[in-house]
Amino acid sequence: MNSRFNKDYWENKYKENATGWDIGYASTPLTTYFNQLTNKDLRILIPGGGNCYEAEYLFEHGFKNVFVIDIALQPLKNLKKRFPDFPDEHLIHDDFFNHSETYDLIIEQTFFCALDPNLRTAYCNKMHNLLNKNGKVIGLLFNFELTEVGPPFGGSIVEYTKLFYEKFSINVLERCYNSIKPRDGRELFFIFEKN
Repeated sequence: MNSRFNKDYWENKYKENATGWDIGYASTPLTTYFNQLTNKDLRILIPGGGNCYEAEYLFEHGFKNVFVIDIALQPLKNLKKRFPDFPDEHLIHDDFFNHSETYDLIIEQTFFCALDPNLRTAYCNKMHNLLNKNGKVIGLLFNFELTEVGPPFGGSIVEYTKLFYEKFSINVLERCYNSIKPRDGRELFFIFEKN
């Protein structure tokens, strides 16, 4: 997939330490969701995972089938350095759109908003293809006007519903009640189930 936000763009962000999206720990809305999951055998993917504190959190809480994919190598190295027990084979250095494994659960955390908005339909289709039957994509989407300025790129409940409704059942799509302070009022929590 061609995009102005390519591998070099993201590698440079890490090299320059220009990672304003990185909060330094697993996001509260996501850990709240993870804490109510009972099936520790779920195959979980975190695309555009970055330094991926969520993968570390899940692994430490007994989820051993967690995979992280990122187009940039540096954040995968950062995760491995911080958490040496994370399996090497679960760190995938590749473009999300090239990936072809399947999963029960895919976690969305600042990946969708980092993509060029012209890739949103491709993202929706790829998520659908990567999920097993009854699989879900869950996570956070930004709730502010979509403009040319970004990343991050925003959107609204109406736009997201229109984008996902053909391929997913929209189980939850609502204003996030437990966002971290800097994102308060600007995030939507969602659970979309594969149709």
